[in-house]
Amino acid sequence: MLGTIANVGAIIAGSLIGGTVKQALPEKVQNGLFLAMGLVALFIGINTMVHNMPNSAYPVLFIISLAIGSCIGTLLNIDENFHGFAAKCGKSHLGKGLSTAILLFCIGTLSILGPIESALKGNNTFLYTNATLDFITSIVLASAYGYGIMLSAAVLFVWQGGIYLGAVSLSGFLQGDLLTELSVIGGILIAGSGLGILQIKDCKTLNLLPSLLVPVIFFLFKDYVF
Repeated sequence: MLGTIANVGAIIAGSLIGGTVKQALPEKVQNGLFLAMGLVALFIGINTMVHNMPNSAYPVLFIISLAIGSCIGTLLNIDENFHGFAAKCGKSHLGKGLSTAILLFCIGTLSILGPIESALKGNNTFLYTNATLDFITSIVLASAYGYGIMLSAAVLFVWQGGIYLGAVSLSGFLQGDLLTELSVIGGILIAGSGLGILQIKDCKTLNLLPSLLVPVIFFLFKDYVF
């Protein structure tokens, strides 16, 4: 768990730095940061999806996952409830910033594979690399959205901690094909978040988060179906 703790610390430190810098930035510069982060999220999402799609052993699974996940997320009204919580914090843009931060920090190859490598091999290299990237990203996000971005560190800790514990108990289950499917869906979610920041289309990305559970369930039962 040492790598995850380092990752959490990097996000908190970056958020503190970015939130402090924000106070000295004029509104035009802050608007420019919103635009920059939207483009970054869109690019990272598309790149993640395109990079992993050719390696998918089940190229239709991500479509089914998104369809099922969107139905579940919409029924649970995850997006509206999350933004309602952010509004209570007094930050009109915090909900969008946090949802973007959570996706960027949690739904990526390094953030998923890192805890698995740490649990199974004692190798924290991926997590330390991810911590460095998240440190820089959190500075930029917090400069645009404020100190509230550090709340994503708590989500990251639960996310990576859950993967770490799961890897210890399910070492034979967590394999490359599942990681590929999760990365394809994660790339789509990150790209959707970028579209929202750019005000092109509000994809209500958080409602799509249950999509990530579908591949896990599929891989649990696929040997009994095929």
